[in-house]
Amino acid sequence: MIGLKTLRRRITSIKSTQQITRAMKMVATARLRRAHERAIQARPYADKIGEVLHNLALRADPETNPLLVRREMKRVELLVITTDRGLCGSFNQNVFRRVEGFIRENRETYDEISLTMVGRKGLDYFRRKNVPIIRNHVGIFRELDYQKAATMGKDIVEDYIGEAVDGVFLVYNEFHSPLIQRLTIKPLLPLESREMESDFQPVDYLYEPSAEAILAELLPRYIEVQIYRALLESMAGELGARMTAMGAATENAQEMIENLTLVYNKARQSTITKEMMEIVGGVEALR
Repeated sequence: MIGLKTLRRRITSIKSTQQITRAMKMVATARLRRAHERAIQARPYADKIGEVLHNLALRADPETNPLLVRREMKRVELLVITTDRGLCGSFNQNVFRRVEGFIRENRETYDEISLTMVGRKGLDYFRRKNVPIIRNHVGIFRELDYQKAATMGKDIVEDYIGEAVDGVFLVYNEFHSPLIQRLTIKPLLPLESREMESDFQPVDYLYEPSAEAILAELLPRYIEVQIYRALLESMAGELGARMTAMGAATENAQEMIENLTLVYNKARQSTITKEMMEIVGGVEALR
């Protein structure tokens, strides 16, 4: 049977852990509202710029812009967004499994699959897996801004134009609620073509200076915006997952404390009863 001192020590330890998990939940909850607002605000702009770009790409000659040129997919790059810190449930593990599944499923399709990692957790994990990592971005979520996404977008555009890669995919967790983060993998380059409906009549626009010039300006910005949106979604998802995980950990700690307290009280009562029986036995022996 576990001693009273050991039980007291264990209860005290769990109470200390519970204070930490409760504090982490409160911090995540406080930060989540702002992160959620930023993610929601970015969605309409990201969707609209994609709509405008695809509408414009239908009218432009694909050969006029290197980002519209489609090549045989031999070398593929995955931009994988994870977190810098843990204690957020299965948030990162879902990303790891999806990336590993993509590599496993397409090992025969592509000659080379390389990664651009965002977040320390993903970087550490895939380094151990010996997966080719082109570049990494660690610590960007401390002060996330559009310029960081623009830097990533510029690197990806240079890789594609320089024919270092023939296709780019974006892998991240899209925020839906603190309990739900939907894992998303979407093509980033080359731009997916959207066929118009048969009864749709395209509107003719006047472009100044030209459709090609506007497309050349809009395409890199589209890449940057999609990356920025994914970063915001992932940041909100991380905080939601951490809030949920720390809330569950706090509840589990409370349950453990109650169970151990019950065991402690029973053991203490048993010890007191045993001592009283020894005293009574000693008194009876003296008579």
